[in-house]
Amino acid sequence: MQNIIAIIWDFDKTLVDGYMQDPIFEEYNTDSKKFWEEVGNLPEKYKEEQGIQRVNKDTIYLNHFIKYAKEARFKGLNNTKLRSFGEKQKFYKGIPEIFKTTSELLKNDVVCQEYNIKVEHYIVSTGFAELIRGTSIMDYVQDVWGCEMIEGKDQNGDTIISEIAYTIDNTTKTRAIFEINKGTNKHPEISVNSRMSDEQRRVDFKNMIYIADGPSDVPAFSVIKEHGGATFAIYPKGQHDAFKQVEQLRAEGRIDMFAEADYSNDTTASIWICNKIKDFAERIKKEEQAKRANISQAPMHLV
Repeated sequence: MQNIIAIIWDFDKTLVDGYMQDPIFEEYNTDSKKFWEEVGNLPEKYKEEQGIQRVNKDTIYLNHFIKYAKEARFKGLNNTKLRSFGEKQKFYKGIPEIFKTTSELLKNDVVCQEYNIKVEHYIVSTGFAELIRGTSIMDYVQDVWGCEMIEGKDQNGDTIISEIAYTIDNTTKTRAIFEINKGTNKHPEISVNSRMSDEQRRVDFKNMIYIADGPSDVPAFSVIKEHGGATFAIYPKGQHDAFKQVEQLRAEGRIDMFAEADYSNDTTASIWICNKIKDFAERIKKEEQAKRANISQAPMHLV
């Protein structure tokens, strides 16, 4: 076990005001409301036309993006193009500054340096991983879990997204958390199903902070809470329904705290996240000091 404090972030409505796909719709002059309505109707459509009983509602939108790309309504939409939309994300206030602040928070603490206590950031999203990789926060992010797309050619020979390589939905976000715990992203030879002792795991669950925006993240909130970590929810300023949702999550014990979506210095979100990191660091220090105190003294020659 390493002394890593992992901050795990959702993306849509947690880091950005809206959805990461919004700039794509703007680029291609597409009615986003109509697009998402079409996506919402896909499960019933597939059931009626093909008898399909179960559809993953979290990730079925990927097929619709591929359909639009093949029909040239999203002309030339490929992984390179997806990455370019990372620069057009509408981040909440304080992003990416909070990433820099928290990454450097413990650097001047001599004891933290002695015990190699450090902060790492991870993104776990049901959105496009390649788009996230194109954002400014990647200077501070160790890894991204998201949906990965395979490229092919359209009828004109242009490279477009054509198949789905990997998906993350609201339930499999918990798998990503276990992969961070076991360090499979750092050590590919380790499987998420590998049997490991607590000491062999890279990031202790109780050193994790999970930050997201609402009910869809309940599975991830639950895993972190059950294993002793911390959970935090965000809601957009002035949105009463979103406030009620996160307040209900707090009342149900799903989250430890929530705040308006503003990560600027001295806001509730910034103060809570930084204080939680410091709390975790102090606990880790005490645990390391206790380990040293339990080391028996070597026998000495009698005089």
